[in-house]
Amino acid sequence: MVIKIFTDNEKALKKFFPEDAVFFSVSGLSKYNSDNDELTYLDIANFTDVDLKKNITKLKNCCKNWGIIDLKGKTEDPASFFFEGACDFLGASILKSSSFINAKRMKSVLSWRKTSENSCANIPPEKSGKNDSDSFIKNGIKLPPENSFPGWKKMQTGKNQVFYLLYCSLKGKFPLDERLQSKDHARIHKRFLSCLESNFLDGDGLLWMNTGRDCLFLIPPKVKCIESAVKACIGMIVSSPQIVIESLGISFPVNFIFALHYGDVNYNPPGKTGTVVSDAINFIFHLGTKKAEGGRLTVSGDIPDKTIPQQLYDCFVPAGEFEGREIRHSKKFSYANTWV
Repeated sequence: MVIKIFTDNEKALKKFFPEDAVFFSVSGLSKYNSDNDELTYLDIANFTDVDLKKNITKLKNCCKNWGIIDLKGKTEDPASFFFEGACDFLGASILKSSSFINAKRMKSVLSWRKTSENSCANIPPEKSGKNDSDSFIKNGIKLPPENSFPGWKKMQTGKNQVFYLLYCSLKGKFPLDERLQSKDHARIHKRFLSCLESNFLDGDGLLWMNTGRDCLFLIPPKVKCIESAVKACIGMIVSSPQIVIESLGISFPVNFIFALHYGDVNYNPPGKTGTVVSDAINFIFHLGTKKAEGGRLTVSGDIPDKTIPQQLYDCFVPAGEFEGREIRHSKKFSYANTWV
């Protein structure tokens, strides 16, 4: 297996890779063509946003198996590279271990690449067609006018307003509060909330309820907001092993549970929700705790037509009914190594 690295920081990176790794200047990327048994990395430390976009395009055109090196931690959303076709991402945590890059990891990366090409496992093909998805997405529910949501700072306490309700939690083979000491569980849950808030920032998501075990975000009833939130959920699911290990600091398999519903709630600011109860709130917590599965985004049938981005229609499959509502799951992703 040949490892090639395009970087202008060879001295800084050399200690992290095997001795037979080959280093090139970033400027040589435009003339490079890789073989299928090569793994090529691009160091983005000195890139502007424009440089990054340009060089990622070059990398995609000349390499089948490629990864990103981001030792300065510039990237806020590593999953975006996997959407582009990357098979590995080496973040700032690599600096903590000089033996992080080894033959075993390289083998796992290439194995993941192979399995990810057929990553939607255990899904009967006849149940994942576009027409089937269309019939679920288009149910006649319309979003309110854009100006109906004034922004979080202007939301009136006690006002009834429609929102997307996004339930989020972590799931392992055993409940985390049983496997971890209370202080460790609290620390991991805090990191989880921070990770969610960062990923839902572009969708203007508001962390509204936090039980200490799971949480509920409100997403404004706008197309751009919910599209961003849905893509963020899928992105976190795809890259969950990396996020769990590097961002949450968990050393055993854990996966994300996401559940999405839409409905009317009586708004109170976070921390002052008290015992706010509504049909929508009751249902989303039931959906998240009783029906949703680890490694999936579970979607209620009672959502507006434009909720799911069209390019993701085929990622969802029927999951029966729950409490009188039709349900969809995102397809299950498989990984080269065992994961929840």
